[in-house]
Amino acid sequence: MTTSPPRISAARRNAEALLDRATKKEEGFKLELKREQEEMASKTARLRALRLAKEEADQKVAAMQPDRPTKTRRSKQK
Repeated sequence: MTTSPPRISAARRNAEALLDRATKKEEGFKLELKREQEEMASKTARLRALRLAKEEADQKVAAMQPDRPTKTRRSKQK
């Protein structure tokens, strides 16, 4: 005797279809969120590297310049 697979009710098929769509939508949302986070992390790392390079260049320029004596401020006389 061969047994045929049990028939799935229409309500169950609809519920599973809704669940599948919701799962796919959620997975898409999670992938998009992860992509945005990775994009933000790479942007932050790039900007940090640029900032550190600029600070290092500024320090080299400052080290090459002679120190200027600072002027002392005098209070105004009446």
